[in-house]
Amino acid sequence: MSGNRKTNKSMTPLEWGMLLALSLLWGGSFFFNGVAVKELPTFTVVVCRVALAAVILLAILRLSGRRLKWPPRLWAAFFAIGFLNNVIPFSLIVWGQSHIASGLAAILNATTPLFTVVVAHVFTRDEKMTGGRVAGVVIGFMGVAVMIGGDALQSLGVHVVAQVACVAAGLSYAFAGVFGRRFRDMGVTPMETAAGQVTASSLVLLPVMMLVDRPWLLPAPSMATIGAVLGIAALSTALAYILYFRILSTAGATNLLLVTFLIPVSATVLGIAFLDEILRSKHVLGMALIGLGLAAIDGRPWRLARKTLAPPDARGP
Repeated sequence: MSGNRKTNKSMTPLEWGMLLALSLLWGGSFFFNGVAVKELPTFTVVVCRVALAAVILLAILRLSGRRLKWPPRLWAAFFAIGFLNNVIPFSLIVWGQSHIASGLAAILNATTPLFTVVVAHVFTRDEKMTGGRVAGVVIGFMGVAVMIGGDALQSLGVHVVAQVACVAAGLSYAFAGVFGRRFRDMGVTPMETAAGQVTASSLVLLPVMMLVDRPWLLPAPSMATIGAVLGIAALSTALAYILYFRILSTAGATNLLLVTFLIPVSATVLGIAFLDEILRSKHVLGMALIGLGLAAIDGRPWRLARKTLAPPDARGP
């Protein structure tokens, strides 16, 4: 990071407000999916999400006087990040939510930072594991095992497969996060990266949707479904990306990780309040273990605890 701008600092009230808003937008994506999958098949939901978001982000770029660059090498990268960050995880999550509650899907998807620690350790030179991160990964995956439960060893039912699909989406997001680091070195702005990846994802998924879902044969969706599709595209994708990159540039990646703690909360509350979903006790325990694992990876809760418990003369200024 060049210049005098400092990131990964204590966040301002405005940054905390944006972080909470982002958690609601991304938590809301699980709610919108839960509404849409009742009437629309998987790829139709995902295409509507990325295609409408692409239109919105490209329009924002155009209004700001910028356009996407067209070098083949850059678009190869856009298709790669779109595949890892949109095509695979969006499809897995939407299909998974056809069989499990939106709150549970959000909790399972909170494993993304756990996978990111492992993927970054293997594929980068500057983000190696520490003892705290190893402990966090182990504790977090214990939480996943608790939520999926011992039933998975006896019967690989569709609900178990749906839960595994949501976990696999987290793994895909982890690879996307590591791969996406190259765009800054390529001189591509965050907004251009966001617009490029959803545009590439739309081009990949559109023929799949036409072949698999054949949307022209589907009955007309209800207003609730149309509203959910518009919400997931405009709010949970386009607007969420704008907030995401704004927080990343001012508060830093470490502070941005805190959103992972908040997304399952908002998704669960929305699911219980509007979709009549119920979470079992093992899901709550699993969420607690994942949260503990994320806290170990982040490190700040432990540093705060040590500082609070330290003798007054050892705390420093």
